[in-house]
Amino acid sequence: MTEPSPDTTNAVSPAEAQERLTAILGLDSEPVGVFLLAQDAAGTPPFSEWRQLSKHRYCQALMRARRGAAVVLEPDELSCPAAAAAFGLRALPEGLVNGKGLVGFGIVQKPATGARMFQDMPHLEPGTVDAIALAPLRLAPRTPDVVVVEGTPEQLMWMVLADLNRDQGARRRAHTAVLQATCVDSTIVPFLEGGLNFSLGCYGCREATDLAPSETVIGFPGELLDPLMERLIALAEKAVPRSRAKGVHAALIAAEAEADHAEGSPFEEGELQ
Repeated sequence: MTEPSPDTTNAVSPAEAQERLTAILGLDSEPVGVFLLAQDAAGTPPFSEWRQLSKHRYCQALMRARRGAAVVLEPDELSCPAAAAAFGLRALPEGLVNGKGLVGFGIVQKPATGARMFQDMPHLEPGTVDAIALAPLRLAPRTPDVVVVEGTPEQLMWMVLADLNRDQGARRRAHTAVLQATCVDSTIVPFLEGGLNFSLGCYGCREATDLAPSETVIGFPGELLDPLMERLIALAEKAVPRSRAKGVHAALIAAEAEADHAEGSPFEEGELQ
């Protein structure tokens, strides 16, 4: 959890990391640094100078940051009860505890299913976090607690592959309930488990933010920024441009065209005139 003291351990600054991430992946929005602030840290620079949000969901605060804003979300201003419970800021309402709330949203058919989803929800203990600060990675004053990136599956695939390289080939598994994709899947799970996690999004963040149907989200601990960037830069030397050039697909199309030409046109000359 972030304490208000400088960090000089990263070989690559957050601003440099954002520049490279954006260039290599081709991101249309900014990667976000998330700071889980201890008591009273929100009142210290630079967080005291960031915009104080009013009645925002966590996914909406993340949206503000990915679009360039540096923001702080205090407990009373976190409007999503599920996210507030996940961050240990408030108790989960009874309608979510018993699962009936998710039935009402049409997310599940049985209350027991919804109840199980919240029973298994990774969460922070009460008192762990006093406020949440979010900003584009380039504005991060130190290594963030978590880095969250929203983009297309193809773009984020390279980050997962970089993580696989970092972990010497160990297969990656997503930790998700297709619920709380930004707060739990992409922030709390990486923070608690110390590793990258990816998600397909969820009902809430897709309804409440500008996350496009073609986009999804990943998160990883800020301490992994350097090793992930090292592997991503290596992937960008050959694998990324080669895959995006689609040479094998182009060869298939060319071979099909050549085969069609060799067999002759099914139409007589002048028939289409």
